[in-house]
Amino acid sequence: ELQQKVEETEMLKMELQMLETERVRLSLVEEKLMDVLQLLQQLRDLNVSKRALGKILLSTLESCRDSQLGKAQLLEVLDTLQQELTACELLHKQPTEEAQSPQSLSNPLVISC
Repeated sequence: ELQQKVEETEMLKMELQMLETERVRLSLVEEKLMDVLQLLQQLRDLNVSKRALGKILLSTLESCRDSQLGKAQLLEVLDTLQQELTACELLHKQPTEEAQSPQSLSNPLVISC
């Protein structure tokens, strides 16, 4: 009976470790998703066309096409999308447009479950 309790304790420890690992992974995904959403918000505020956003998205998906979409690849896709959005020329043309628009582009997004 004592041996069974020890085995159960070890199993619970392993499960707890797996849950903690998953929590950290989800936290990273959430953080990356927030960054991507903020970039998309900035592009929307700049009235970027749906066509231009579609091209960015298709470029991202094409870059990640070889990967099988799984848990690890989700973060890779978000990373690639963030890089594509950050590299978008339209975000770098802001200074003249920003001077005309008093509206702040740093709009914090809140996700609630």
